[in-house]
Amino acid sequence: MTHKNITLLLLALLVWTGCQPKADKTTDLQEEMANVLNIQGIPQAQYELEPFGFSDMGAWHGYALPDMDSTSYYGGFSGPLCMKMWGQWVSKNLCQLELTDASSMTAIDLSKAKAELTYKPGKLEQTLDLEQLSIKLSLIFVSDRSALIQTDITNKSDKNQSLYVGWKGEIFPKGITLCKSEKGLQIDFEEGDEFFLMHNDSNKSIQISPNKHSYQMILTDKREIAAGETLSVNLLHSYYFNQEEATKEDNQYANWLDNSDQLFADNKSRWNAYLNKALDSKNPLLNKDDNRKLAVKCVQTLQTNWRSAAGDLQHSGVFPSAAYQGFYGFWSWDSWKQAVALVRFNPELAKSNLHSMFQYQDEMGMVADCVYFDPKENNWRDTKAPLASWAVLEIYKATSDLEFVKELYPKLVKYHEWWYQYRDNDKNGLCEYGSTDGTLIAAKWESGMDNAVRFDDTKMLKNNENGWSMNQESVDLNAYLQAEKEDLAELAELIDRTEEAKSYKLEASSLKKRIAADFWDEATGFFYDREIVTGKLLTVQQGPEGWIPLYTGIATKEQAKRVTAILMDSTKFATKVPFPTLVASHEKFNPLKGYWRGPVWLDQAYFGIKALEEYGYNKEADLLSQKLLQNAEGLLGDAPIRENYHPISGKGLNANHFSWSAAHYLMLLSDENDK
Repeated sequence: MTHKNITLLLLALLVWTGCQPKADKTTDLQEEMANVLNIQGIPQAQYELEPFGFSDMGAWHGYALPDMDSTSYYGGFSGPLCMKMWGQWVSKNLCQLELTDASSMTAIDLSKAKAELTYKPGKLEQTLDLEQLSIKLSLIFVSDRSALIQTDITNKSDKNQSLYVGWKGEIFPKGITLCKSEKGLQIDFEEGDEFFLMHNDSNKSIQISPNKHSYQMILTDKREIAAGETLSVNLLHSYYFNQEEATKEDNQYANWLDNSDQLFADNKSRWNAYLNKALDSKNPLLNKDDNRKLAVKCVQTLQTNWRSAAGDLQHSGVFPSAAYQGFYGFWSWDSWKQAVALVRFNPELAKSNLHSMFQYQDEMGMVADCVYFDPKENNWRDTKAPLASWAVLEIYKATSDLEFVKELYPKLVKYHEWWYQYRDNDKNGLCEYGSTDGTLIAAKWESGMDNAVRFDDTKMLKNNENGWSMNQESVDLNAYLQAEKEDLAELAELIDRTEEAKSYKLEASSLKKRIAADFWDEATGFFYDREIVTGKLLTVQQGPEGWIPLYTGIATKEQAKRVTAILMDSTKFATKVPFPTLVASHEKFNPLKGYWRGPVWLDQAYFGIKALEEYGYNKEADLLSQKLLQNAEGLLGDAPIRENYHPISGKGLNANHFSWSAAHYLMLLSDENDK
C-alpha cells in the first residue's frame, strides 16, 4: 500500500470515528472509582473526629472503614459518628458481625479472614474470605435518617452449614446508654430527645451489660445455608432527633429490609447520575484519570457534608467540614460557593443551600454569617461577602428554573441594598466590612479573611444603631458588589424587571470605573483597600483582594497586565501551590501559624485562575492550575481534600474533607472556558 493510500485510510478512519456516538453517559462509575478516598481507621476517642469520611442523603450520622490491620474489628464499620451541634462517635464499631457454627457452637473467627475494604461512591463494602465462608457487608443510606447494612454470607463448602447470626458492640462511655426497644436496640442520649436505633424484623435475643455500654444481639433462629448458596441478613441504623421523626419512617422499615436489592440498585443509579453529570464537561483537565478521580473525590466530599433539614434548619445545606468540630453549621459564603459546584451534579441541593441561608434573612435584609441546628448559636454579629446573586445566576444557567429566580430575586435585592444602608460609613457608595456589635473581630470575620495583615491596624466606626464599619473601604467587597449589580441586572431581565435591570447596569458601570481608579496603586501595580477619611491606599499587604478586580472584570487591560506579572512571580504568588493569601515575600508571611497570612485557600486560588482567564492570560492560568492540582499534598492520591495548603511545601493544612475546597476544585476541573 502506498503512503498516499495509507494517509487516505487514516483520514477515513478519523472521519468515521468522529461520526460515532459519544460514549455511554451511564458508565458505572460507582464501581470504577472505588477507593478514590481513603477513609480507613478506628476512632480512638469519643469527640475526636478522625477518621470520618462517609455519609449520604443529608443524614446526620456517618461511618468509616476499619483499618486493614485492625483485624479485631472485621465484620463491622467504624462508627457511627453522630453530628448535631458537636460531633461524637457513638462507638469504635457499633455492630460487629458474630457468626457461630450451630453444630459445634463454636464462634467463627472473622479476624482470620482475608479482608478487602472498599469505599465506593455512595457505598461502603467489606469482604471477608474464610476457608468455608465468604462474607460481604455493604452499607448505604436509604433516607436522611437511616442506613442499611446488608450482610451476604456465602457457603463455599460442599456441605450444608448451619449458623447463628448476631452482632456485638460497645459504645463510648460519656452521655449515652443502651437499652432494648420494640425494634431491637436503642441508644439514648442524656441531653435532648435524640436517639439511635439498630433494628431488623427478625426474632432476636438481646443482652445488655449492667453498665449499659455493651451488648450482644443474636437472631434466635439458626440459619441453614446450602452448599454454594448465599444467606442475606439486613440491619437498619437510624438516627433521630425526636420521636416524631422516627414515627414518619416507621412504616418504611419493612420495605427497606425486604427490598434491599432494589435499594442498592437505586443507590447505584443515583450515584452514577451524580458522577456522570460531574464529569460531563469538555474541560481538557478531565481527560486525565487522576483529575477525574479528584472530581469524584470532590463530589464525595460535598455529599458527605450534606445535612438535611433538622432542628431549626428548615432546608438542607452543607457543612464546611463534618470532620472538624467548629464547622457544624451552614455558613453564608460557603453556601454561595458550594452551590455553584453542587448545581453541576445535585441541583436541588444547590438550591437548598441558598434557601438554608435566606431562611434567616432579617427585616433589614441581613443574612447571618452562620446558622445552626440550635438557633441560639447563630452568628448575627456579621455576615459574609456578597456572592449570593452569582450563585443564583449559576443555578439558573444550569437548571433554567425561573421560579427559583423569582423567589430569590427580592431577597437578593434586599441583601444588596443592606450593604449600602449599614456598611457605607460616609455614604459615598463604597462599602466597608463591619459588624453589628462594633467589634473588630466580627468585622474581620465578615471579610472572611479573619486575620489578614490588611486589618492589623484597622479601627471601627459607628454607622447607625444597627451597623459598624471598618475605617477602610475594601477593594474585594466593592468588586463583589459591582459584580453583584451585573448579576442582579441579568436576573432582573429574566423576570421582566426591565427598568431595574437598566438601573443595575448603570450602577455597575459607574462603580466599575470608581474601583479601577480609587483602589489602584500605580507605583506597585496592584489593588489595595483604602482608608476612608484620607483616601490613602493601605499597601501593607498584597493578597487575594488585589486580584478580585480582575476576577470581576473591573481592571483595565494595563492594570491586569501588571497584576498578572505579580501573580506569575515565583517569589510572590506563583509558589509551589500558587495564590497564597499573603504575598510570599512579606515579613509576616507564616502559613503554619497564620490562617490568612499565607495558606492557599482554594476559593481565592480559583478566583485567581478565573482572573487570568478573564483577561486572556490562558497559558498563565493553565500553568498555575497545574500547580494547584499537582503540588497540593495528597490531592491526586487518596488523601482527603484539605481546608487549605502550604504554598511552599504543599502540605495540607487545617480541616479535612473541606467543602469549599472540594467545590472550587470541581469548578476548576469542570468549567468550560468560553473566553
